[in-house]
This record gives sequence, structure tokens and C-alpha cells, in this order.
Amino acid sequence: MPPMANRISFKNGTGVLAEPAGEGKAPALVVLQEWWGLDDHIESLVDRFAKEGFLVVAPDLYHGKTTKDGAEAAKLMGALDTLKAVDEIAGAVAFLKDHPRSNGKVGVTGFCLGGALTLASACHVPAIAAAVPFYGIPPAEKVDYAKVTAPISMHVAKKDEWVTVGRAEEVKQKVEALAKTPFELHVYDADHAFMNDTRPAVYAAAEAKIAWDRAVAFLQRHLA
Repeated sequence: MPPMANRISFKNGTGVLAEPAGEGKAPALVVLQEWWGLDDHIESLVDRFAKEGFLVVAPDLYHGKTTKDGAEAAKLMGALDTLKAVDEIAGAVAFLKDHPRSNGKVGVTGFCLGGALTLASACHVPAIAAAVPFYGIPPAEKVDYAKVTAPISMHVAKKDEWVTVGRAEEVKQKVEALAKTPFELHVYDADHAFMNDTRPAVYAAAEAKIAWDRAVAFLQRHLA
């Protein structure tokens, strides 16, 4: 089924929006792209979260560019200004907070690059009520974990050579020591990008379902 999200504009950026069924107020969620860009896979996740009852926006942080080539994706990610991206994410958060369907509580989740930006946003966007990063860690110079106020549920893979379990544990220790906010760390017997069902080489269906269910439950709990 093709993505059903609609293109929108908000302060500092553009993206796609999907609304949950019904007309009542709903918890809101920003979904952040992998290094491939805002592609069909990310749009499918926007739709999937909307079906779980969330009002969802995915910002287009590459401004129309997507790729399936790893070298090009690395260049696009390398050219992305972390703090400018966070400003765009803050615009998406504000858009959702004020949306007529929103209950006023906004979470952020993201994958790979988006996971790193989820943690960065938790440091810089105080309006965030919950953060769920998947296998991403931002540059140390771009974050101040003492500023985190949102509870975090982080998901990483044992076989990931980039976002290692050790690095994730260091982030958890820093957040708990500096911000004293709840931090869950979940580890899966899988590889980087194990949630991406368009990549058979790394997708791990069983682990992805467990992670999805945990993420949805965490977001529902903190955004209710």
C-alpha cells in the first residue's frame, strides 16, 4: 500500500503529516529519517504510527533529496548541519503541539541518522515529552545531556559496529547522571537498521516487532 501521508509546511521546514482515525485528540509524534532521506520507507512508518493512534509528522531534513546509494547517503548526512536540523525538528514539534488533533504532548523517534537527531533534539527542544532513538548517537560536541527533560527509550543492536552497545551505555550513564531522567536501553541480537523491512540483509522481523511494540507502548505511556 502506498504511503498516505500528506505534504505540509511548518516553521523552519517541510515534511509529511498523517492523522490517526477519528476526530478526537491524539498524542503527537515526530518521526526522523535514516541517512537515505525522507523516502517511502519512512513515509510508511509515518502511516504505521498513525494507525497506532498518533498524529505524526516526518520532517524532510534533506529538502527533497533521497538516495539508495550508501556513498551518496553518507555525503548527504555529512553535509547536514545538526543544529539546523534540530531547528527544523523544533518547528515540527511546535506544529504538532498546536495542531487541532493534538493532545499537546509530542514525542520524537528516529532511526540511524534520525536516532542521533532524536537524542540531539532531546537536548535542545524542551517541548519534547518522550524520545525513542533507534541505533543513532549524535556528535558529543552537539549535545548537552544535562538539558534532557524527556524520558528516553533507546534501541540498539549487538552486531552494530557504528552505534555499539558500549557507546549506548555511555549515553545512558551520562543522561542518568546529568539529567536524572528515566532512560531505558534495549539491546537486540541484530545488526544496524534491523527495523528497516526494505533491507533484507539487515532486517530482523522478530526483533523489529519486539522493538516496535516497546516503542509504541513507551510513547503511549508518556504522551497520554
